[in-house]
Amino acid sequence: MRIGVPKETADGERRVALVPEVVGKLAGGEDGVEVMVERGAGAGALIPDAQYEEAGARMVDDPAGPYEVDVVAKVTAPSAEEIGRLRSESVLIGFLQPLTAGEAIRAIAQTGATSFAMEAIPRISRAQSMDALSSQANIAGYRAALIGAQELGRFYPMLMTAAGTIRPATVLVLGAGVAGLQAIATARRLGAVVQGFDVRAAVKEQVESLGAHFLEFDLGGDLEGAGGYAKELTPEQQARQQELMAEAIGKVDVVITTAAVPGRRAPILVTEEAVQKMKPGSVIVDLAAETGGNCELTEAGQTVVRHDVKILGPLNVPSTMAEHASQLYARNIQSLLGLMIKEGKLELDFEDEVIAGACITREGEIVHEAARAAAGAATATSS
Repeated sequence: MRIGVPKETADGERRVALVPEVVGKLAGGEDGVEVMVERGAGAGALIPDAQYEEAGARMVDDPAGPYEVDVVAKVTAPSAEEIGRLRSESVLIGFLQPLTAGEAIRAIAQTGATSFAMEAIPRISRAQSMDALSSQANIAGYRAALIGAQELGRFYPMLMTAAGTIRPATVLVLGAGVAGLQAIATARRLGAVVQGFDVRAAVKEQVESLGAHFLEFDLGGDLEGAGGYAKELTPEQQARQQELMAEAIGKVDVVITTAAVPGRRAPILVTEEAVQKMKPGSVIVDLAAETGGNCELTEAGQTVVRHDVKILGPLNVPSTMAEHASQLYARNIQSLLGLMIKEGKLELDFEDEVIAGACITREGEIVHEAARAAAGAATATSS
């Protein structure tokens, strides 16, 4: 059995799907898997080709080489050119954006390839080691806290000096998922006074366990949805939340936003009115910029100053820490492959809830219900 690792071609993507550590375990294990890696695939993550060769990988120069295999392991969704290299008997694994890239998913289905989206892996206990969304969100949350500290232009911790005492910075983290909790923990380690907010009251204990204060608004009812994500709020709830949020935001130095609803535009949590209430020199780091942003004034991929507040909309934050992001992602892939490879052969058990839940296309069809709906919507829009 052969696994292919192409060089990522998406703009700004520095990660690689498999690292030498994982390649060594796959190639040197009892299953006897052959791993084909495109030359330069690990360069963005500072992994030289020589390390792959030492781990037992077969290096290939032709970009089509890693697609002439049983399983193609990628980070980002394939381009149209890369989709054209897929074979009907191939298995594709990666972040495929099944809820937002309807046309690409339809094109993958037309190749006959079987595809698995890492973001569609069920969030159940036995699949935690495969949860790439969480592994990458951890990095994004950590990085966001550092970005906030760097851009603020003030001390984070309290400092007591002969010239007087400097009060600690105040940080508000919106969204207490994996990224939010890591942002809270990192900002606390840097010495800031931290607040955390989430519409899901169930995460209060987690926020407080990190030494932060949990900011609570009564929006009515239980707002936790499927898979541990927050439910989409009604227009009335959104308006009330924004009103209360503006008051809280006006009292802090740094706001880090992480709130997202899968397959939908990110909810607006920070209105222009809220930004106007912030102190000059304050900072907003919007981790939801890729899906529209949690701040009304966010510009994806840009840093802008509005009302004397610096607003950052970074994209693909995990890729800025490509070495460790690749290590974690590769281990997620390795765990998933553990369900697929039996005695050196590819055996896909679609009775397994992880395999079935993560499968997007199979035998020329889009088999994932939500992805099929998204693809249908894309078709209707284009026509």
